[in-house]
Amino acid sequence: MSIDAVEPCTIAIFGAFGDLALRKLFPSLFQLDRAGLLPAQTRVISLGRDDGGLEPSALVANALHEYVAAKELEQPVLDRFLSRIDWLYMDFLDAEAYHTLAERVGQVDSVIAYFATPAKVYGGICAGLASVNLAERTRVVLEKPIGHDLQSSMAVNEAVARYFPEERVYRIDHYLGKETVQNLIALRFANNLFETQWNQNHISHVEITVAEKVGIEGRWGYFDQAGQLRDMVQNHLLQLLCLVAMDPPSDLSADSIRNEKVKVLKALAPISGEQLGQQLVRGQYVAGSIDGRSVPGYLDEENSNTRSDTETFVALRAEIRNWRWAGVPFYLRTGKRMPQKVSQIVIQFKDPAHHIFAPEQRPLISNRLVIRLQPDEGITLHVMTKEQGLDKGMQLRSGPLQLDFSDTFRNSRVPDAYERLLLEVMKGNQNLFVRKDEIEYAWQWCDQLIAGWRRQGAAPKPYAAGTWGPLASIGLISRDGKDWYGDY
Repeated sequence: MSIDAVEPCTIAIFGAFGDLALRKLFPSLFQLDRAGLLPAQTRVISLGRDDGGLEPSALVANALHEYVAAKELEQPVLDRFLSRIDWLYMDFLDAEAYHTLAERVGQVDSVIAYFATPAKVYGGICAGLASVNLAERTRVVLEKPIGHDLQSSMAVNEAVARYFPEERVYRIDHYLGKETVQNLIALRFANNLFETQWNQNHISHVEITVAEKVGIEGRWGYFDQAGQLRDMVQNHLLQLLCLVAMDPPSDLSADSIRNEKVKVLKALAPISGEQLGQQLVRGQYVAGSIDGRSVPGYLDEENSNTRSDTETFVALRAEIRNWRWAGVPFYLRTGKRMPQKVSQIVIQFKDPAHHIFAPEQRPLISNRLVIRLQPDEGITLHVMTKEQGLDKGMQLRSGPLQLDFSDTFRNSRVPDAYERLLLEVMKGNQNLFVRKDEIEYAWQWCDQLIAGWRRQGAAPKPYAAGTWGPLASIGLISRDGKDWYGDY
């Protein structure tokens, strides 16, 4: 990628002393600088109320040493990157403080304001930027969650829209920046082999799993108010579902892609009444063991509310009511304190209509496409071949054809999702970002699930930490004669 594609800009990070900025934003900007993708004039203004007692440049340097591989921390690049950073302590809701920010920004043509803050202050920050005439030359980047339901999401979006048109608003879902997610677009629409088979005539079902080994990691205050459905399903999993299920866009422009994703969200069948008990499972982890280490239950975590009924696990069966996907179930699940950290999409193709091999081999006849997002990004197509050997006859075996990015591109590092997303913001390209109506249709669908389980009043089902969730989640998929892929 050419440096000429990126214009010089000033990046203002609101919430620069928080976990997201130190763990992801500064390391990603450093990697862009290291790759020669930050113009010499690009500066970073780090905005926060509390630096934790450390000198700001030391805070960033410490974060880079923690989150960037030692072999990649070349001293000349580190010195150059740290020299780009300016610091400003300010209250984000103090209108007067924005005059100082405007002075620091100066007369540059392009400003990127990254909101690594709670969504409740987005409107106040936008108003502050507008009050000192910065809004007209600024693109704003919004982190999720944007609201906690449809109504609050609309309020946040409307507060931002008072000062910024949609073409200058970039709503981040970091899953959309992953290399494998980008390859999903190429895999589907650049290979007729797959796209002609990508429908209800050839696909049996789709699974999307995002499993985490960690618990809440000190985020009790936020997570207990949100829960796994709001935290993961409403954004990450539904975005992945849209990319799997959408029709081909007319081109790769932002609105063409996002128009097709919105069609999928609008076609999601509601789940209510008796269906809710059959198609959705909520769980909450109790004490268990992961990697041979005992871990506490959710209600035993530090600062916990011991009466909380917040779910840490969700599994659901979704249906898309359109011609392409009629009758194809989409199984989604996500949870904390699972046995493995894994994010994957599994496309299970239907068996051949006519079986000519030995009857006992019939269960083997299937093709499966596995798209791994983490921990090791890659794509595997399982195909049927004959066992080797004179004594094997026509004994079949399932074998993988795979693209492992770490193997295939072993001489080049796979960029972090935030690196790609930050670069796309600098280039003014919105096709990896989420549009306002996508957010709202996703909330509308999730809100009816939340309202339904509140009416039922059922507590989340317990599951031991280190397992794949409540037994009911197995029943959810086995009821259709299927199994979750990869549970072992």
